[in-house]
Order: sequence, then C-alpha cells, then structure tokens
Amino acid sequence: MCLKLILVERPYRVVVAKPGLDGHDRGAKVIARALRDAGFEVIYTGLHQTPEQVVAAVVQEDADAVGLSLLSGAHMTLVPRILAELEKVHMEDVLVIVGGIIPEDDIAPLMELGVGAVFTPGSSLPAISSWLEKALDQREQGLATI
Repeated sequence: MCLKLILVERPYRVVVAKPGLDGHDRGAKVIARALRDAGFEVIYTGLHQTPEQVVAAVVQEDADAVGLSLLSGAHMTLVPRILAELEKVHMEDVLVIVGGIIPEDDIAPLMELGVGAVFTPGSSLPAISSWLEKALDQREQGLATI
C-alpha cells in the first residue's frame, strides 16, 4: 500500500490591530480590506486595544500573523509589550508586522526585537500582501520540515 501525503492549503489568518490610544484607523481598515481581497482571513480588532487584548485576539483567532497599525509614536513602547505577551502565551511564532508613522531610526530596533517587517506610508498594498504571503509560506515550509 502506498501512502501519499497531501498538504491542505488554507488561507492565512491575520489579526489587524490598533494598539494604544491612537484614534485614526482608516489605514488599518484599508490594509485589512487589501489583505482580505488578496485571500487572507482578516480579523480587525478595532481601536484602542491594549497589548493584552491584541494578543488575546491572536490566540482566540489562532492567527498566523498580526499587523500593528501605529500612528501615535508609541511603537517603541507598545510593540515590545506585544512581543513579550506573545512570548508569554507561547505564540512567538506568530509573524508580527508594523505599519504606520514609524521614523526611519526606529525600524532597525523594531526588526531586532523580532518584527518581521515595517511598512511606512506609501508602501503599496500589493507589496504588503505579497511580502506577507511569501513570509508566511516560508514559515510554513520551515515548520513542515520539523
């Protein structure tokens, strides 16, 4: 008898979150819609989420990635807290991406903390969804070889 391994393809699940006190979410909604249109399952958390609420959504939705939209300047405080919360619940394999008003000098430190990518204003929607799909595909292939 010959057994054949069949890999089930599934849409990747992405939580789009607005952590902190920033009340502007148009960009997050545009990204959520673009990712949805590109075939991702998207869960938008809404405004004013704490790091704990963001991570709770990631856990509840069994997300592959979380996109953090930050315009308030609090990214160097909120992103490390979210990464720490993900680690606490053993979800450090969730891909974290950041978008919004991020000064150039803060991009490298965010990447060193474990952020997969930082997208600033002017990033094209197809480039974001393409990058995310490729990064998640690579992660899935890495997990499949374990």
